[in-house]
Amino acid sequence: MHKVIFDTDPGVDDAMALLFLHQHPEIELLGITTIFGNAAIETTTRNALYLKQEWQISAPVAQGIGETIDPARPHVGWPTFIHGDDGLGNIGVPQTVTGSPDPRPAHRFLIDTIRAHPGEITLVAVGRMTNLARALNDDPQIATLVKQVVIMGGAFDVPGNITPAAEANIHGDPEAADIVFGAAWPVVAVGLDVTMQTVMSRSQLAAIAERGGERPALLARISDFYIDFYGRLVEDGMVVHDSCACVYVVAPELFTLRHGAIRTVCGGIADGQTIQKPDSRSFPPSAWDGLPSQSVCTGIDSAAVLALIDETLSRRPG
Repeated sequence: MHKVIFDTDPGVDDAMALLFLHQHPEIELLGITTIFGNAAIETTTRNALYLKQEWQISAPVAQGIGETIDPARPHVGWPTFIHGDDGLGNIGVPQTVTGSPDPRPAHRFLIDTIRAHPGEITLVAVGRMTNLARALNDDPQIATLVKQVVIMGGAFDVPGNITPAAEANIHGDPEAADIVFGAAWPVVAVGLDVTMQTVMSRSQLAAIAERGGERPALLARISDFYIDFYGRLVEDGMVVHDSCACVYVVAPELFTLRHGAIRTVCGGIADGQTIQKPDSRSFPPSAWDGLPSQSVCTGIDSAAVLALIDETLSRRPG
């Protein structure tokens, strides 16, 4: 059984990933920590509470702080044209929902839960890395207590999706990403190199909803707006970025990895670019030295990943 904390900014593809984690039989979801990105922190937290309510998720929700690790970094506008004004495809999420967040801020929730389960927690982070960086800054020793960190973020051998150099999650807080990649915990980056190859069609999602009942039916409604956006890039479907990171937790054999230290560019025209120094290459002494070797996904069995997502989302409760 994989004990998981899901760090997220719901977000349409975040919603699919959350339902995958909730329904997969080998995952025990211990908590949901929210971060800003696809919407403001108040909106992403409300959306997490709404999905918790609608899908009967028992895990607590802890709200992050709504600013980057460097508060002087300029704000990047919310991508309402991708996720809708409410962050969940303009389905009309109620302004008030049942329940309230855990009293601890997200980074404190992460620290406490990791310390309560040493060596057991997998952090799945699919938004900006701010909560993880704050947790490391407050308690650096947690890096030695985490089983692994699986992130959806980065663009290593392909162009970015918010600038030619950068993927959106990393670009939103590159200083935080650099802290996370440089910590002494094992990181697996599931970035655009593989996620852009993994597209779920509208018809496949509709078939999942028909088989799986109310839970995926809500997901299908949430996803319509997102699929309309992605229709410019892929034919009548959606790129399932965040769910790919979740699939890695239970089926790492479906991915090909490359190993080496990772740095994030902070500033300039390549702001947010992720660069790996492969272990197979040697270079003169530099700022890369002494960093841990991390893993980047460079290949994916997209058909098998989509099949596992389909099977998991189609599971009926009980």
